[in-house]
Amino acid sequence: MRKITEIIIHCTATPEGRAVTRADVDLWHRQLGFFGIGYHYLVLLDGTIAEGRPLWRVGAHCADHNRHSIGICYVGGLDSRMRPKDTRTPAQRAALRQLVDRLRSQFPGIRVYGHRDFAAKACPCFDAHSEYDIS
Repeated sequence: MRKITEIIIHCTATPEGRAVTRADVDLWHRQLGFFGIGYHYLVLLDGTIAEGRPLWRVGAHCADHNRHSIGICYVGGLDSRMRPKDTRTPAQRAALRQLVDRLRSQFPGIRVYGHRDFAAKACPCFDAHSEYDIS
């Protein structure tokens, strides 16, 4: 198993309420030349957690951080005018919290960040570091 020290939260950058599946994200990432879906987990609108890449495999979600991180992406992140917005449904909020807590138990000392903490992006359209990191 690789050494994992970070969880990095992302959004799909799709309009609020638009259903996106794991297969959709997998296709988008393959079209970008990736091996397949770059995230380890995708949180759907109803709170379902779809598995992406296995944890032992390096993700493709955040330059210079993939080797030591877990990528989690929630569906949404934009309003109807395609502007950044925290669009997480109550089910997504609960699922994200449970997933982060489970991973924190599995990887003691892991830190939580948003993609925006490492790139000039709004993603995930909320302050994930403040919301989830307890270190």
